[in-house]
Amino acid sequence: MPRRVYTTLNERVEAFRRTDVYPVVTSEFCAGRNPVDVAASLLAGGVRILQIREKSMPDRPFLDLLRQVRELTWDCGAQLIVDDRVDAALIAQADGVHLGQEDIPLPDARRFAPELMIGVSTHNADEIRRAQDEGCSYLNIGPIFPTQTKQLTSTFLGLEQLRALIPLVRVPFSVMGGIKFEHLAEIKAAGAGCVAAVTAFTQAPDPGTEAAKWHAVLA
Repeated sequence: MPRRVYTTLNERVEAFRRTDVYPVVTSEFCAGRNPVDVAASLLAGGVRILQIREKSMPDRPFLDLLRQVRELTWDCGAQLIVDDRVDAALIAQADGVHLGQEDIPLPDARRFAPELMIGVSTHNADEIRRAQDEGCSYLNIGPIFPTQTKQLTSTFLGLEQLRALIPLVRVPFSVMGGIKFEHLAEIKAAGAGCVAAVTAFTQAPDPGTEAAKWHAVLA
């Protein structure tokens, strides 16, 4: 397949709008496997966006990981998102960076990366409004259910609260947090079409096959 590279913010956001399965790859949760191999399996399963999240990996191995995954995503026309690190996203020629509530403020990130997608993790109505007012490219709402992969001060939202928050969203969005395959139908019925997850994919025996199953439900 020929390379397909998204070079502008608009191109990247439009590609995100078509996304339904959004795996987040963290080496800690790859069941002892190389995260590059897990990423390759997910892409072979049809995934068209990947986020790399490494909270404690030193800079050089982190950049090496990003560059390897970037090559894979280029080869199949997928997007690469880097968690937290605007500098690493730019160096690795990623498509975007995803920011938490305690990370670099979105307006500051935008000054350095005008053509990158900037996503923001949100947990309530106020955070959704602020992220959009500051110009986020997309946002994530969560955690929907209890999760062990991320330490959050907020409690999980549940489907009822998710349904109440979705009407506030004016940009593309994903949902995340404790979501398993058996939740997908009710998540989709609640109004969310893009689902992000970590261990549901990275700890699956065959990550690509698992991702394809999710796509079949969400598409």
